[in-house]
Amino acid sequence: MMQQRLKQQVMTQQSLYHHPGLMATPQIEPILSGNLPPGFDSSTCRSVYVGNIHPQVYEFLLQEVFSSTGIIEGCKLIRKEKSSYGFVDYFDRRCAALAIVSLNGRHLFGQPIKVNWAYASSQREDTSGHFNIFVGDLSPEITDATLYACFSVYSSCSDARVMWDQKTGRSRGFGFVSFRNQQDAQSSINDMNGKWLGSRQIHCNWAVKGANVIDDKQSSDTKSVVELTSGTSDDGQEQATDDGPENNPLCRTVYVGNLAPEVNSAELHRHFHALGAGVIEDVRVQRDKGFGFVRYSTHGEAALAIQMGSARNLHGKPIKCSWGNKPTLSGTSSIPLPPPSATPMPTLSATDLALYERQLVLSKMAGMQALVHPQAQHALKQMGMATHAIYEVIYLSE
Repeated sequence: MMQQRLKQQVMTQQSLYHHPGLMATPQIEPILSGNLPPGFDSSTCRSVYVGNIHPQVYEFLLQEVFSSTGIIEGCKLIRKEKSSYGFVDYFDRRCAALAIVSLNGRHLFGQPIKVNWAYASSQREDTSGHFNIFVGDLSPEITDATLYACFSVYSSCSDARVMWDQKTGRSRGFGFVSFRNQQDAQSSINDMNGKWLGSRQIHCNWAVKGANVIDDKQSSDTKSVVELTSGTSDDGQEQATDDGPENNPLCRTVYVGNLAPEVNSAELHRHFHALGAGVIEDVRVQRDKGFGFVRYSTHGEAALAIQMGSARNLHGKPIKCSWGNKPTLSGTSSIPLPPPSATPMPTLSATDLALYERQLVLSKMAGMQALVHPQAQHALKQMGMATHAIYEVIYLSE
């Protein structure tokens, strides 16, 4: 009886006022996301899923916000320590559609919420055993739906996810696409790598396990997370093993090969800093051997840098990225390097390069001092004074 009264109230209020969006259903119809189950029919759906909810948001506030698009039949909030999620049921499907269009991305306590059609987890295809590829250099306007539409030309494409920043609600510039068939995944890499999508040329590669841990804020307990599987080598054979660096959280170093002779540590730092994969702690280059190493603060950041950095040109040569062989020892300094100069390195003078190299050395020494015994710090300070004198000589000689 209560539901019948509420329905009558909905009909009465709709006769008293007409929201422009409610009167023009085709104009407010949300674009179906690539994350929805294949063949999902929203024509009879009256419920929306709300993700990335700030922990300070309570159910009464969520209900008040979503009541702005229509009368609510029910509201449920599942509270989590870092990021909550919930479901809102409407009497009228058009109210749900309007909520998706108008409330998706709205900030509550400074955190943008995600709103989409709700569906049962049993409707979602399990992609944990599917083949996943990494897609980088995505334009800011690319959404899950457009990414899925781009790769759905391959019949076994099962899912597409654009990774977003939960604080800003903006795209992080990369995503993942899943395929049921390995050959389709390989073909998509071969066909789509370097092609234009939106305003940028995208880069495609096999997804490296551990490259991006999709936490509760991104997965939102919808059972539709892209589980990253093992990467594959050029011949299609799986290269990930349980004992490999891709499964070892202590491995945080990226090996960078095929470097041009003129690439130094400062320029390599600038190159990887521009990728935005994470916090860089150390950069080393063996110029005579044509390779170098870039250490990140976490295993996931290093894995992401491998995907984003592979095959990019540096001084006309496509660099090769893979895992460093040795894991980072426990207790190693975790002090970020200072950001590189925004000025392109080829235009820097020898003095600028010397000062930058000095900054790297002093930064590393500061990390060492935090770890060694106090009695040994005196020797490090003397070493720092000697290093300072060396760079002063270089500077004055200019």
